Amino acid sequence: MGEQHTPKFPQGVIDEYAALGVDLPALFSAGHLGNRMGVQITEASADRVVGTMPVEGNTQPYGLLHGGASAVLAETIGSVGAMLHGGISKIAVGVDLNCTHHRGVRSGLVTGVATPVHRGRTSATYEIVITGEDGKRVCSARLTCILKDAPQS
Repeated sequence: MGEQHTPKFPQGVIDEYAALGVDLPALFSAGHLGNRMGVQITEASADRVVGTMPVEGNTQPYGLLHGGASAVLAETIGSVGAMLHGGISKIAVGVDLNCTHHRGVRSGLVTGVATPVHRGRTSATYEIVITGEDGKRVCSARLTCILKDAPQS
């Protein structure tokens, strides 16, 4: 669960952030909560973010994937999409997350895919679909982030 994984960002985005001294792949492969839960971002752009998370270690007392774990995966990948949409002058702050849990999962890996529903100047909303290894939907989520001006260094 603690192994590091480098997310895939478009090279132009990596270069844009690197010019500001930000190592974008390192930033999104080392989030504290995400690391503890084994979240790995495997693809990232403002149009689509994909992340995975193991079920093991993220279960509730009945042995099923914890709904809060699904929420962490959803908010993580939706926030990455919103941040990439906002660009280097903005930070994305989640203000609304709702999740509908469709079925339980006891083992394996779940995969979340975040795609934009709305991308504006001051907010971004992403739909996140989380599926099990069998391809069946485990959770549907929607995240809205406010895009705030980034602090000036």
